[in-house]
Amino acid sequence: MPIVNMKDMLHHAYDHGYAVGAFDLVSLDFLQGILDAAERAQAPVILSLAESHFDAFDFALLMPAVEAAAIRATVPVAIHLDHGASFESAVKAINLGCNAVMVDASEKPLQDNTAITSTLTEMAHGCGIPVEGELGYVPGEEGEDAERHPGKICYTTVAEAQAYVESTGVDFLAVSIGTIHGRMRGKPELDYQRLQQINEAVGIPLVIHGGTGLSDDQFQQLISNGVSKINYYTALSDAAARQIAQNSATSANSGYTGLVKNLRGVIGAETERCIRLWGGAGRAEEVLARCRPWTAVEHLIVYNVEGLDSIGAKNMMAEGRRVLSAIPGVREVFTGEAMKEDDKYRYTWLVRFCHPSVIDSYREHPSHVAFADNHFRPVAGERISIDYLAIEN
Repeated sequence: MPIVNMKDMLHHAYDHGYAVGAFDLVSLDFLQGILDAAERAQAPVILSLAESHFDAFDFALLMPAVEAAAIRATVPVAIHLDHGASFESAVKAINLGCNAVMVDASEKPLQDNTAITSTLTEMAHGCGIPVEGELGYVPGEEGEDAERHPGKICYTTVAEAQAYVESTGVDFLAVSIGTIHGRMRGKPELDYQRLQQINEAVGIPLVIHGGTGLSDDQFQQLISNGVSKINYYTALSDAAARQIAQNSATSANSGYTGLVKNLRGVIGAETERCIRLWGGAGRAEEVLARCRPWTAVEHLIVYNVEGLDSIGAKNMMAEGRRVLSAIPGVREVFTGEAMKEDDKYRYTWLVRFCHPSVIDSYREHPSHVAFADNHFRPVAGERISIDYLAIEN
């Protein structure tokens, strides 16, 4: 099945009273375990990659595996950048294959958070990409993820949430109502009244960061008050760590593969437990019927050049690859030369866009306009340009 639009996915959850799990992954064991669970439960799932975890893996190397696994799945999948550190991080994530993004400016003053998120939303929506904003601050307490989120809790207010959503145009809102990143000490006190009021004020899918440690009843109350996406990592990490410790105790001489044996299984078991608890099990077919598939576009140009020799043409194409590949929504830039000298057109560009929306935003992007006007169009008067939508059978 194709990767699906995450906005469609979460609005289905919002409209039908359940939540989709956004499970952070840090390795292939996590990736496979999470998707195994979603397949068994026949449920939608979000593969989440947090920039705060990038010291554990190479984002650019892992993303092709994430995308390939998502495309291969039989259940609806979205790929999300979680806790991006900057605008540039979001552009890179989109160009590598994420189809939803979040840049975390929640620790900044409201005015700054609003400005940063508004700029992000304008760019991402130009690529057809939905955006998650965060208002209020969810700190860490203990465990692997806690040190990445220092400081004290700052609760989301209703008035600020309404103003923030209206000003930024975000598609989903992460709120702070008492959860924490990492492990919790004791049972947290969640402010359900605040959550209900925020939900009534903004009317978009809400997100909870810091799902580990909540009780079944707490999850159900969150979902009944508009929470449609739950971020989850620490419990998966702890399950993997316990399995490694058990493997080490029972198979001391088995080496690396022995130490990581069954990580996929224990990660999948915890993921499946959450999926079923949060109400997503058995909904894959109806979600697929509701969601638009995530479909790439190929922007093809075949052309001849005048006033440049072969070396000049190749230098022009090299500059184009450098400039155009950095534009948001551009997945790949291929340049080529005809193998036969007597072919009608000597050169080609093949630019892969992540979504049809990029056709317009790419055309109008200042970097594209400058390159086309100053380098390409003056020497490529004879050309054909066509945009092709991928056909999925």
